[in-house]
Parts: sequence; C-alpha cells; structure tokens
Amino acid sequence: MQVHPVLMLIGFIIIGSEAIMSYKTLPWSHDTNKKVHLILHAVALFLGSFGIYAAFKFHNESGIANLYSLHSWVGLGTIILYGLQWVSGFLTFFFPGASPTLRRAVLPWHVRAGLVVYVLALLAAELGFLEKLAFLQTAGLGKYSSEALLVNFTALVVLLLGASVVLYVTAPAQSEHRLGYSSVRSPDS
Repeated sequence: MQVHPVLMLIGFIIIGSEAIMSYKTLPWSHDTNKKVHLILHAVALFLGSFGIYAAFKFHNESGIANLYSLHSWVGLGTIILYGLQWVSGFLTFFFPGASPTLRRAVLPWHVRAGLVVYVLALLAAELGFLEKLAFLQTAGLGKYSSEALLVNFTALVVLLLGASVVLYVTAPAQSEHRLGYSSVRSPDS
C-alpha cells in the first residue's frame, strides 16, 4: 500500500479540519486555543509535506513521471500556500507577534486565506480520489467493485467533512445582537 495518500489525507483533511475547528470549539482560553490551532496546523503541514515527499519518492522509484496531473499541480500549490499561511500566521499572531492593531486588521484575511487553502486541500483530495478511480478502471477493476465503492465512499465522506467545516467556520456567531435582537427566538417570546 502506498503511504503518501494516507499521510496527506490524515494531515491536510483530518488534522487540518481539527485545527480549523479547534479555534472555535475548544473550551479553553484564547491563548491555549491559539496554541492548539498552531500545533495542529504544524502537524498537518508536516504530514502533508512528508506525504508529498513520499509521493515523489514512489514515483521516482517506480519510473512514474512527477507533476503530470491536475491533482499533483493543485496538491503542490496547496502545500506551498499552506506553508506560507502557517508561517505568516505564526509571525503575525504568535512569535514575535504583530501589534494588536495589525493583528485585528490581518485576522479576517488570515481566516479567509486559511479557508481558501483548506478548500484547495479538499479539491486536491477529491482529484486524488478521481485519479485513483481512473487507475483502478484502467487496470480492469469494475466500476462497482468493492475497491471502487470504497474510494467513492471515502471521497464523499471527505466532501461532507469539508463542507461541514466550512459551514461551521463561516456561520454567524450564536450571540445576542448588539441591540438585544437574537437570530433565534426563545420559546417564551
């Protein structure tokens, strides 16, 4: 079994999802949540980078060309952007840290850019699943074989996970409006 798809899936999709959600869902202090967010993204970046290294190594050892598909182009671009996003976030929000004014100004762009990179990671994963199915069918595996169904099912789960993460992160905060209005009516009103 090839290890690089598993590393990239665990890194970018599963741990990346956890890193994004951790900032809003963990019950700890702001600083603790920020550190968890930073560390989880670092782990995701490491696993994704190692996965790309393993993919190049596998291709080179097997005599397969590198960077020939849209999956590989989107994947390589995604890991580069992921790394840039992590470094810029580290320098701006963690160490040495920008001024509070600059952090407030950068934060919305950091969140948006992070979601774009996450969606690109989802796209790379989906393209990888599609590429795997094409290889399986070329090798003579049936369209409805158990392996083909497993690839499709996994791709669907990744898509649903990604959609739920993006929806959760972009959903309005569940707090009272500044004038006392609430988007959710209480039963006694």
